[in-house]
Amino acid sequence: MNKPALKPEYLEKYSSAATLSDMEIFIFPELLYALLLANIMSPRIWTWRKDPWFANLGRMNPRRKIDRLKQYIIDHYEFNLDLDTWGLTDQQTELQRFTPFMNEKTIRAGNALFGYEGDKHYFDLDIRRHFGLEKYDDSVIPYWKTETIEAMDAFIRKEGYRTGAGECVSLSTLYAAALFIVCDIPLEDIFLMATPLHSQNFVAAGEGILTNNRRIVTKNMWFNGTELTDKAQRALRREQITMVFNNTGYVHCVVPEYTMDPEHYKRFKEKIGGYLSTGITFEILTNFLRQNSMYQKCFQICHNFHGKKRWIAAERAYAYEHSSPYKIGDSTRNQLLEEIDGDEFYCEPVPDRICLLKLEEFFKNNPIQYYDAAHMAQLGTRLECRNERKNELLAALAAFVHLEPEFPNLENKTFKPWKKIDITPGMTREEIIRYVESIRTGNPSADLAFYALRDLSRTDWAPFLKAALERNPVCIKAAAEWSGDELFQRLEQLNSESIYDGPRLAQPDEVWNFKTGDGIEKAILLAAVLKNRHPEEKIKLNVRPDRVELTFSGQIRMFASSKGLSAECLM
Repeated sequence: MNKPALKPEYLEKYSSAATLSDMEIFIFPELLYALLLANIMSPRIWTWRKDPWFANLGRMNPRRKIDRLKQYIIDHYEFNLDLDTWGLTDQQTELQRFTPFMNEKTIRAGNALFGYEGDKHYFDLDIRRHFGLEKYDDSVIPYWKTETIEAMDAFIRKEGYRTGAGECVSLSTLYAAALFIVCDIPLEDIFLMATPLHSQNFVAAGEGILTNNRRIVTKNMWFNGTELTDKAQRALRREQITMVFNNTGYVHCVVPEYTMDPEHYKRFKEKIGGYLSTGITFEILTNFLRQNSMYQKCFQICHNFHGKKRWIAAERAYAYEHSSPYKIGDSTRNQLLEEIDGDEFYCEPVPDRICLLKLEEFFKNNPIQYYDAAHMAQLGTRLECRNERKNELLAALAAFVHLEPEFPNLENKTFKPWKKIDITPGMTREEIIRYVESIRTGNPSADLAFYALRDLSRTDWAPFLKAALERNPVCIKAAAEWSGDELFQRLEQLNSESIYDGPRLAQPDEVWNFKTGDGIEKAILLAAVLKNRHPEEKIKLNVRPDRVELTFSGQIRMFASSKGLSAECLM
C-alpha cells in the first residue's frame, strides 16, 4: 500500500533518495544512512552468506572475517568515477535546488563541485582536468550518483566492465552493509565518514579498521609507509570530515543540529584517535622514511658482508625495496642488503649521515610512546647529524605517528536525537524490514531508506517521478536524434528484466546504462525524454499489475510489466 503523499517541502529531499548524488548527500545527510539501510534490506548481500568463499566464517575472529570480505569485494567490484555513467549538470541548476536548504556560501565552502579546495594536492593537479571536466565550461559538474547494490551489480551488463562497480560512497555503504550482514559487526561499531572528496568507514573492532574504496587499512597498515597507504591517508590528513554517521544519527560539519548520541561520537573520536596514533620504534622510523623519501638522504645503513663493514646510502637501499619482499625495518633487512648490487656500497661511512643501525639499538631500550616536543627533542639528541633539515624531519615524524583529523565540532550545535536504529546481527532480513518500517516516523533515515530502496509499494510515487524527470541526462542525450516512436521501438527491443526485484524500480538512466528494464521503467524513461522536449505537455501513466499505459498528446503507448504495481500518475 502506498504511503500518503508527501508535503511539498519534503519533495526535494525525498526525490534525492532516488538519485543519491554526492552533492545531495552533502545537503541532506540523512540520505547516507538511508542508502546503507536500503542495502541491508535488499536481498543481494544476504545471498553472499551462501557463497563458499564465506564458508566457516562463524569460526573466524572479526579481523579474519573482514579480510575475507575485503577480498570478495575486490574480486567482484571495481572503482568507477567516470563522467559518462550518470552524465552532467551545472552549478547554477543545483544551487537553485539546494539554496532553500543551505546557503550558497556554505555549499561552496564544503563541497568540491562548488568551490571547495581543502585538499591542495588535488587542486594543484587541477581537479577538473583530473576528472576530465576541462573540456567543459567551468560551471559544468558531474552527476556523481551513489549506486545501490543493484546498480553496482548491474555494471557487469555495461560494455567494458567484467564485474560490478561503484564510486566511493557506493563502496563505503556496500562495505558497511556487508560488515553487518556477513561479518556480524554491530551497527554502533560501524562509523560512516564523508569528506568533500571521499567517503569511507571506520570500524571500531580491535585496534580499528578503515575501509577505503575496495580495500581495508588496519592500524599496522596505516603506519607502513607504502604509497598505497599514503593515498588511503589523503582524505583524513588533508580534508575536513564533513559528516560522521552511525545507527544513532549523524554529526555534520555545517548542519546546525546533530542527531548522533554524544557518547557514541565521543567513543568514535577516542577509537579513531587511538587508531591514528602509535609509538615511535625503529620499524616506525623506517616506515616514515619509506613514505617521506626526501629525508632518506639524512641516513645511511651499515652492513657486515664477508666479515667486513660496508655502507650504503638509505635512498639506494629503499629503492631496492620496491622489487623485493624484504624490508629495511624488520628482520628481513639482511636479505634485502645481500640482494643489492655490490657497487652500491661504500667502504667508508658516508659523511654527514645518520647511521640507522645505531638508532635501532637506541629504540630497543627507549621506544618513544609520545610525540610531544620534549620526547621529540630527546630523539633529536640521538640524531648525530648537522643537517639543517633535522628539526623539519622531527616535526614530520611527529605528524606521521599522530594525526588529529578535522572533526565536525559539536559547539554551537543543537542536539536533536533520533530514534536509534536498533537492528542487530542475528536478525533476519524480514525482521529488519519490519523493524525499519516500524520506526519510519521516529527516524528520517529509516523513512528515506524505503525511497532509496525504490520500493514503490511502500512510498509515494511523486519523489521517484520528480527525480526521473529532472535528473537523468544520459538517456535524454542518447535519444536526442530519435522521434518518440523510434525511442518507443528501441525500448521495446531492450531486455525486459528489471535490475531491482519485486515492486522496486530503476531510474531512467539505470535502464539506459544497463540496457534492461521492466515495462514501467521503460515507460518512465520514455516520459522523461518526452517531458524534456515538451515541458508544457502533460503525460499520464496508468500502471496496472501486468502493464502500463503512457498517454501523451492523445497517443497511448503500452508496455508489459511484471511488477504487480497499481497507480495513476500525471507527469
